[in-house]
Amino acid sequence: MTLKKSLLLLGLGLSLSTTSMAIELQQEVAPKYNVTIDLTNVQDDKVQVTMQAPTITQNEIIYNMPKIVPGTYSISDFGKFVADLKAFDKQGKELKVEKLDTNRWKIQNATKLDKISYWINDTFDAEKREDVVFEPGGTNIEENKNFLLNTFGIVGYFEDMKQLPYELNITKPEGFYGSTPLKAVNTTATSDTYQLANYMDLADSPLMYNRPDTTVLNLGGTEVLVSVYSPTGNVTSAPIAANVKDILEAQRNYLGGKLPVEKYAFLIYVPQKAGKSGSYGALEHSYSSVYFLPEMPAKQFSSTIRDVAAHEFFHIVTPLSIHSEEIGNFNFINPKMSKHLWMYEGVTEYFASHVQVYENMIPVGEFMDKVRDYILNSKSYYNDTLPFTKMSAGVLDTYENEYGNVYQKGALIGMVLDIKLRELSQGQYGVKDFMQDLAKTYGKEQSFKDEELFDKITELTYPEIRDFFARYVEGSEPLPLQETLRKVGILYEPTSKQTVISYGGFIPGYDEASDKITVAETADMDAFGKKLGLRIGDQLLAINGQELTPMNIREVLTENLQTVEPGKTVEYTVGRKNAAGKVKQKKLKAKAIAIERNTPHVLSPLPDATPEQLQLREAWLNER
Repeated sequence: MTLKKSLLLLGLGLSLSTTSMAIELQQEVAPKYNVTIDLTNVQDDKVQVTMQAPTITQNEIIYNMPKIVPGTYSISDFGKFVADLKAFDKQGKELKVEKLDTNRWKIQNATKLDKISYWINDTFDAEKREDVVFEPGGTNIEENKNFLLNTFGIVGYFEDMKQLPYELNITKPEGFYGSTPLKAVNTTATSDTYQLANYMDLADSPLMYNRPDTTVLNLGGTEVLVSVYSPTGNVTSAPIAANVKDILEAQRNYLGGKLPVEKYAFLIYVPQKAGKSGSYGALEHSYSSVYFLPEMPAKQFSSTIRDVAAHEFFHIVTPLSIHSEEIGNFNFINPKMSKHLWMYEGVTEYFASHVQVYENMIPVGEFMDKVRDYILNSKSYYNDTLPFTKMSAGVLDTYENEYGNVYQKGALIGMVLDIKLRELSQGQYGVKDFMQDLAKTYGKEQSFKDEELFDKITELTYPEIRDFFARYVEGSEPLPLQETLRKVGILYEPTSKQTVISYGGFIPGYDEASDKITVAETADMDAFGKKLGLRIGDQLLAINGQELTPMNIREVLTENLQTVEPGKTVEYTVGRKNAAGKVKQKKLKAKAIAIERNTPHVLSPLPDATPEQLQLREAWLNER
């Protein structure tokens, strides 16, 4: 092959040296962005971004920072965090820049543009409540400590030019390591260089720079990086990696023995206190996920990271391999939302729970507790008759408050669809199978048309599935939970009388300053709460010596407290303000009281389940 090429070139009268020069020249003029982020020069909690511009052929050009980014489903307005944006020609002369709105700047005489520069504020320290960004989708600048770089919060693109490649250069303090799914094309003690195909890939590639605490896992051809930043050092990467390994191995088996990515990164920031958003969680990317999780007891942290990581990692299926045109060519300024959040988030959440029972990581009872939580939350806090496709399309504005239902009813849609498919296939085919078939049909480079997805799924599965989507996803009918769960030998009661140990009957609240659960209202407090002497404003610190946190209170009240026998003493430790306004610990004691109450959404095995029902449940849950 080399000989033929050489002869051809000689026949055309070209020397090899001339050809090399031509290739070098072509590489030099190939349009691309060349971006440098300097982490060694922090001023007033800002870092400087310098962008060598690609060739501009028009007299005016607009520089965009994202208004919204994939996976967040809320407006972030990253332009708010840009300061002192300037444009220069090759002689260093400033060009006129006009700020059009929060996220856009128009540059005059753009054919002369050589570079732009600006300073970036981090979102973690947003001063105004309206500027707060959910931390896993934000940026952090802590000089000589930590830099969490969600690239879409730092780097933008020129109008109609987001398909051009990027060269990303990070200037870093010595001793700092960049955790990322990206492979550096050049790295030194003080700098890293990465090449990205376009802005979508750049925005999809977060980085975290700090002194490293990392662990690498190798899972059958997939390299997984677990990187942790914990200011206190109380949370480290090795035990998290060991815990995550189990769920990733389970997911690999669940997906047929092979993961569809070669490299993946978990970037985990563990703050000492709650962030400005008051929330904890994670944000997915195609080859990584970013976590903002509080310190908590080791067992609880393991359980939390397992559940959250399971959800985020399953996004390697969707939207990495299955996504609509709205996501494949995402509009960062005026996005059009897809109708299919039931799949992107709902089925992903269902997978995250189902894989654990299917791969024998948790017992069936624990899985059914998760299903009950989905039902309880969905029916308590959201509109059950709002068509899910309609909610998805309007999630940025009209139905913003309904978004949380994607993790509740969305998961239930996945479950009911799974059981329906198992029923139609005599247990041989489920949701994970059709998702894999969809991934083969489309893949990373091919988007589906929003309005065609239901027909494509029906084509891959059964005619009855189109009616399911029409009634329960496009339509307003509530999911047929009782009927569906009965098919797998499970009784679902919307309301059931049960005897439980009282927690006091007060309405709990949350004090953001102390990050504690409080007693918010006592109007309906029961006899046990009155005997304890609980008061409005009390901070709940512990029950029977077990620390209470916003993350574990539900488990303590609905599980641990329920093991106490009636008549046995229960001790609450509360924080209560004294006459001087200082919070002092106080111990309150009372004897446990059993009460009868109407318990909503109870799931239990059917006592007279038929062999057919048990067989279908065995196929659904992989019961052995």
